[in-house]
Amino acid sequence: MLTLFPQETAFPEGFHYEPDFITPEEEERLLAAIRGLKLKTFVFQGYEAKRKVASFGFDWSFEHRRLSKGKDIPDAFRFLVDKTAEHLEQPGFAELLVTEYPAGSVINWHRDAPPFGLIAGISLLSDCTFRLRPYDPPRRGRGELVTLKVDRRSLYTINGPAREAWQHSTAPVETTRYSITLRTLKHPL
Repeated sequence: MLTLFPQETAFPEGFHYEPDFITPEEEERLLAAIRGLKLKTFVFQGYEAKRKVASFGFDWSFEHRRLSKGKDIPDAFRFLVDKTAEHLEQPGFAELLVTEYPAGSVINWHRDAPPFGLIAGISLLSDCTFRLRPYDPPRRGRGELVTLKVDRRSLYTINGPAREAWQHSTAPVETTRYSITLRTLKHPL
């Protein structure tokens, strides 16, 4: 896969960004499918986040730190899963997560759950500010910070060193934003 950034851009190895990955028509198709879902408030360690989610494929329990088989990925999202898998030359994705971010919501600094490998995110309805920083607990906050405006209909991927040695977060969104996150498993079950 080719990176769209020139060599001097300081994005971590394994992070790629592609604007206009899906068309406006495909975005509308996905938003219609999302409107048909029952989104639930995301709860992390007893705390209710300011976002709602629906997960398909495999689910990660933050409480039990365990992966389990969830609901099948709905057919309405299959074209996106296939398009992304073909584009990234991936054999398939094990999880599809739909997230609704109301105005003012964020994603705090984190790395995705351990069983997942490559992460692919598609942004819908509005843009957001995506941030990356090295995952180095003793030096946290003193390392480099990489910021990127992620446009609606774009695709970003996190894999390899960017997946293992970096954390990511988003700044508060100004208007409602949806994202679809696709993840592979590090070790197929």
